[in-house]
Order: sequence, then C-alpha cells, then structure tokens
Amino acid sequence: MFSERTLETDTPVNVSVIIPARNEEASLAGCLDSVLRQEGIYFEVIVVNDASTDRTRDIALERPAVHLIDAPDPAAGRSGKCNAAQAGADVARGDWLLFTDADTLHLPGSLSRALAEARAYDASLLSYSPAQEVHGLWENAVMPVIFAELACTYCPSDVCDPLSSAAAANGQYLLISREAYDAVGGHAAVAGTLLEDVALARAVKQTGRRIRFRFAGDAVRTRMYRTFSDLCEGWTKNLALLFPQTSKLALKRAAEFGLMAGGIGVAAAGLLKRKPWLTAAGLAAGLPVAAAFFARIRRAHFGWKANLLAPLGVPLFVSLLARSQLHYRWRKEVAWKGRTYSPGAMAAAAGQSTGQAIGEKVR
Repeated sequence: MFSERTLETDTPVNVSVIIPARNEEASLAGCLDSVLRQEGIYFEVIVVNDASTDRTRDIALERPAVHLIDAPDPAAGRSGKCNAAQAGADVARGDWLLFTDADTLHLPGSLSRALAEARAYDASLLSYSPAQEVHGLWENAVMPVIFAELACTYCPSDVCDPLSSAAAANGQYLLISREAYDAVGGHAAVAGTLLEDVALARAVKQTGRRIRFRFAGDAVRTRMYRTFSDLCEGWTKNLALLFPQTSKLALKRAAEFGLMAGGIGVAAAGLLKRKPWLTAAGLAAGLPVAAAFFARIRRAHFGWKANLLAPLGVPLFVSLLARSQLHYRWRKEVAWKGRTYSPGAMAAAAGQSTGQAIGEKVR
C-alpha cells in the first residue's frame, strides 16, 4: 500500500487529495477513512478546514496521515469553497489534484483506477458523478428528477467529445493535472461563481485540453443532504446556475406533471363511471408523457424505489427552481453553510456582468 503514511518528503506524489471541509463532522470521518484505505498509488491527503465551528478540525487531527490546514478568510465576493480548494492546492505536492467533498465515500482501488482512466483517455480533467445515497420520501422523490435533468443538460458524451464545446464537471470528484490546473488559474480564477466545477471544466476545455466526465457508481458515492432544509438550501444555491432558463424549465416540468396527473385522473374517472372512452382518452393523454418522463429518469442512475417515487418529486423540483430564481433574480442573494453570497458582488469581483454570473450556460 502506498499512501502518505509511507511517504518521505522527497517521495514523488502521484495525487494530492484535497478536501475542503466546513462543518462536516457528520461525514468527514467516513470520507477520510475511505480515502486513506486506497492502494497502489502514492498520494497525500489534505483537509482544508474552512472556519468550521464543529468537530471537523478534530476529526482530521485524529488521523496522523492527514495534512490539515486552515483556510484563510475568503475575499469579498469570492466563494468560500473555491478559497478553501485553492488553499489546499497551494500546498499540494501531487502531479494530479483530486478535489473531493467531505460527504463522499471512495470505493477500494478507485483512486488508482481514476488516475489510470485519465491517462488512458489523455484527459487533463476527469470528473465523476457519484452514486447518490438517498433516504426518506423527499430525497428519493426529488433527487432522481434533478439528476435526470442534469444528465440531459450536461450530456457526458458531449462533454467528453473534444469536438464539442460542452463542458461539465462534478465538484464532488474532480481530478485534474497540476499542469492544467495552473494553466487555467486554478480555483482562484473561478472563485466569482458558486458553480466552480463547471466553470473550471469549461476553462480547461477552452484551452484545447481533454476532459472526461461520467457516472461512476463503481468509484464513489455520496449523500449530499442529510436534512430537508439542507436539501432546499443546497439546490436553491445551484439550480438557477445549472439551468439558466429556470422559469422556462419550471413551466415545462409543471405542464408535464399536469398531463401525467391529469391523464391518470381522467382514466380513473372513466373506470369509476364505466366509460371506456374516457379511460382511453386519459391514457392517451398521460401515458406518452409518463413514458418520456420515466425514460429520462432512468438516466439518473437511481434505484427502482426512487424511480417510482420520482413523479412525486416533480412539484418539489418546480418549487425549488422557482425558489432559486427568486433568490438570484429578486432577493439578489443566496445562502450556503452559514455564508450569504450576492451574485452581483461575485460578478463584480470576477469582472463579469451579473447576467453572465447567473445565466451563462454551458453549450
């Protein structure tokens, strides 16, 4: 086994695993243990404590193989996560940098396989979409709806195609060569957005370097949110950035849900009233829409239970889209992990217009 436990200061490091962590006591221990058990590769593990007020720092200190640093305060208008990620990169020694979230669990051997995959595809950036762990009714219902929409908007085959301008990445697992990271300016260059993973992928691809992006339930899994309030806050922060035509998408999905529900209702009414023509009309209206819906949901890689509950998640998805739009367009601020961000201030810090910061779409 090769890990930081056995590394001397002059030993080359293949990968620096960088984990920005802000109040992550519920998940950090599991993440660190899964990373430290990786084999067949020289790596170091850097935890960047981002002003945590819980036991995050102590959990990292309990593991001697972990290099713990404290992030400096982020500059005004800059993302706290980007600030922490850049702080980790500044002290990293690896030829490759893996940025991963504290709520991820890494399967045995995944780190060496990921590096081999990046090299095999000549990719300067490799990003995995983890298998999502969901609990309870609303996580099971809404998460497949959101991830199915992501799979359609950020199609992996287009992202991986060097002839396509499409670019995307998932900050939960983002492996990038040190050379490419420095060439595009690292996280410091994208700290004016809360969608830093996609912005970094776009910057890398625009230089002509290859990126690779895929679902990777064989490598990493995560539970993104542990409470309903966290789920609402997190997707409020992300949805208007991920789907710039937010209002149009909300109306489209609301209409789709209405046709499915209405068709079922009409069909049920026909059965109760013994009117076959009414039943047939309801099925004719609702079944094609439902078929298209479930075909899209299958792209999200969730289990059968979540897939069956997904129709119940559509109204919540629509409301979260509206909530995200409200916070970005009208309230002009969004909250995440105890910090409040203003898209206008972030755009100014990044030298963009507010519209670019909120609505620029990966093509």
